[in-house]
Amino acid sequence: MLRSAALCNDAALRPPDPGGAEWTALGRPDTEAALLVAAHRAGCDPDALVRTHPRTGEVPFDSLRRRMTTLHHLDPHAVLVCLKGAPEAVLDPAVLDEPLDLLARARAEAAGLAAEGYRVLAVADGQRSGLPTHPADAETGLCLLGLVAVSDPPKAAAAETLAACRRAGIVPVMITGDHPATARAIAVRVGLVPPDAEGHEVVTGQQLADGEVTDVTAVRVFARTGPEQKLAIVRARQDRGEVTAMTGDGVNDGPALRQADIGVAMGGRGTEVARQAADLVLADDQLATVVAAVEEGRRVYDNIRRFLLYGLAGGTAEILLMLLGPLFGLTIPLTAGQILWVNLLTHGLTGVATGAEPVSPAAMRRPPRPRGQQVLGAGLWQGVLLLGTVVTAASLAAALWAVEAGRPWQSVLFLALLTAQLGMVLGLRERVLTRENPFLPAAVAASAALAAAALYLPFLNGLLGTVPLGTAELAVAAAVGLTGFAAARLRAVATRRIRPSGPEHRGHSALLDRRGPAYREDRAAEGAATGPVEEP
Repeated sequence: MLRSAALCNDAALRPPDPGGAEWTALGRPDTEAALLVAAHRAGCDPDALVRTHPRTGEVPFDSLRRRMTTLHHLDPHAVLVCLKGAPEAVLDPAVLDEPLDLLARARAEAAGLAAEGYRVLAVADGQRSGLPTHPADAETGLCLLGLVAVSDPPKAAAAETLAACRRAGIVPVMITGDHPATARAIAVRVGLVPPDAEGHEVVTGQQLADGEVTDVTAVRVFARTGPEQKLAIVRARQDRGEVTAMTGDGVNDGPALRQADIGVAMGGRGTEVARQAADLVLADDQLATVVAAVEEGRRVYDNIRRFLLYGLAGGTAEILLMLLGPLFGLTIPLTAGQILWVNLLTHGLTGVATGAEPVSPAAMRRPPRPRGQQVLGAGLWQGVLLLGTVVTAASLAAALWAVEAGRPWQSVLFLALLTAQLGMVLGLRERVLTRENPFLPAAVAASAALAAAALYLPFLNGLLGTVPLGTAELAVAAAVGLTGFAAARLRAVATRRIRPSGPEHRGHSALLDRRGPAYREDRAAEGAATGPVEEP
């Protein structure tokens, strides 16, 4: 048990409160806390052992050596050497003075545990008659104590979260420092790769370094990776034109977080290096928050495009009316005051309310837009011309009817143009009868009321140059409004039918660190506290 305490350098356990039943893990990494829990459950007091056998030297863990060594005082003439690390870095004849058949059996046992999804450590110790010049010099001729298997199960919601990513056209990729067998087991468990894993081989960082992988972007699971391999994976996907999001919490994740288009660090357990390198910091350390952010981003982007379509189509109609009106005998189609009133009621009240439209039910079932697509792309400017033309034609037809019938054509044109735009904004909604954004129907109703005020209040008649309209004129204006609504609905339906879909769209990639939010359970009572990537 001295070895368990000696090998834990960045974690501690807080005793339970009186009457409590659980210990609380403090600090990181989680493997350290798990070893401390094992020591406590075996009746060992790590704090007392640390006092009686103080540490005299240390070689910290790093991603290249994949092991950690500490030296401890035994007596004036003896030093205890404690070592832990990845099985392949410890079960080595250069490190252990053990028979080859024993090392082979230990490797086989470690591989079996890893295949079951455990994170496996090998632990060894030895004594030296004196303190070595450098602690690393003591990493030879040691005795194998055994293997430690740490259960680090994924969260219950991890599989559904990754499935949501795939439905949204985001390709999830797992990058871990764990054993390849462990990585494969976890990837299968969360549905990242199929159970047979055929065609989805796990690639190690060494294979990447040796140039054995011809297409990095075809790999879904990477194991035993270091900072340079993570950076290479991000760059490979960016070279393919993909937008990459990288999640991570450790120092080793810093370069990849900085390189990614969207670096996402863990705010709770993330290191300061990871938080500074990232673009976003998750306060709750939940991958589902990233998915929610993607959904919200798509909602905002859809509403921006909806407002641009609505506003530009209405503006196009106003320009066309002012240009074409005189050709049909309408000398001054609208006065400046009437145009300003229309813009105030359409682009003001209803335009602002459009920004609060709820997310489309299909937002997370369609692929992301291409990287180089402009905000007016994907048929938006064609929609502006189409709807602008329809509003112009319908409004102009109403005015010409009024001329032929001897009615006040300018006031009819004013009301027809306004109702056409109000009908259009309702038709552009994803769901016309939804109750999630009551502000838009309220804004349309308020605009209609102000339009009526412009026609029937005497002081506004003089200001805007309008006159009250009769039932026939109101009916014609209402028909124009229905025309604007119908045109917008038909355009929305046609756009949804031609929109591409498919989970394998390669526009976005999410690179998920194995220690990231999709794979971490809060298991403080079992010693699995939050921790960075730099663990074997």
